[in-house]
Amino acid sequence: MFLASINIVVLVAGAVLAGHNFIDSYNLQSMAAQVPELGLLALGVALAMISGNGGIDLSGIALANLAGIIAFLATKLMIVPDDAPMLFAWTLAGIALAVGLVGGLINGIVISIAGLTPLIATLGTQLLFTGIAVFLTNGSGVSMGYIPPLDDFGNLPILGVPICFALFVLIAAGLGFVLKFTPFGVKLMLLGSNAKAARYGGISERRMIIVTYTICGLLASVAGIVIAARNSSVKWDYGSSYVLIAILIAVLGGVKPEGGHGKVLCVLLAATALQTLSSLFNFMEISNFFRDLAWGALLLALLASARVDLSPWLRLRR
Repeated sequence: MFLASINIVVLVAGAVLAGHNFIDSYNLQSMAAQVPELGLLALGVALAMISGNGGIDLSGIALANLAGIIAFLATKLMIVPDDAPMLFAWTLAGIALAVGLVGGLINGIVISIAGLTPLIATLGTQLLFTGIAVFLTNGSGVSMGYIPPLDDFGNLPILGVPICFALFVLIAAGLGFVLKFTPFGVKLMLLGSNAKAARYGGISERRMIIVTYTICGLLASVAGIVIAARNSSVKWDYGSSYVLIAILIAVLGGVKPEGGHGKVLCVLLAATALQTLSSLFNFMEISNFFRDLAWGALLLALLASARVDLSPWLRLRR
């Protein structure tokens, strides 16, 4: 309810400060089309946090960029886009998902078997994925050209809803169902809240970590497909600030950094709120540097507030 209220407040503030154009159908569709990139990465961060043991995934945007780059370069060698655009699009999506699966599997193995902390492990794979992407593109952006099925996926609305946003909502709904109603979700929550009890309960910590980070990799690869489709290009350094914003969305959505708690719906609402606020900053021509400063300050404030217990102070006041 709180996050839904924030979305409404930001929209009303946008209408007042930026004018009625802020809430017209075109701008709302544009904002919705931009949500999946960050939202999918934030879902990956949230899953990693829920798993506990200092869980985090810093490699998301690097893996997303790498998935898009490898998928486009590989597909271009096999299929001419102008001859079979639909086959090209589906092949690109399949290869991108395969890259995401492998990247997430690497993260899971390094964390669960090699024993590295998630922060160090995913920071290392972030640099690895970025380095491979730079090598493949010589540090330059790669234009994909106009490929109708991909362009439609990234930008076309159906019944007023962008296709990529509808896919994001479906993925979020599926992930929410898995976390709430399946044995995997129950085990993941238990592992995050009390790893020792989970081990005594017969839950394989290694298997859970590997599966969790593999899912994170798949989510990143879907984000990479969306990025490629929306921009008609792939680039190794796209979304350099997305790591910070994805963490912010997860924390704003109520995911506890210490693990064991988090709701997908709240993460989805936090993603839409942050994207709406970001669009408002653009309408008001506020500097991107200030926006990054605001995101960092908000993240610190949220993390600090989660650590502060006001109940003793409130009892004294009474």
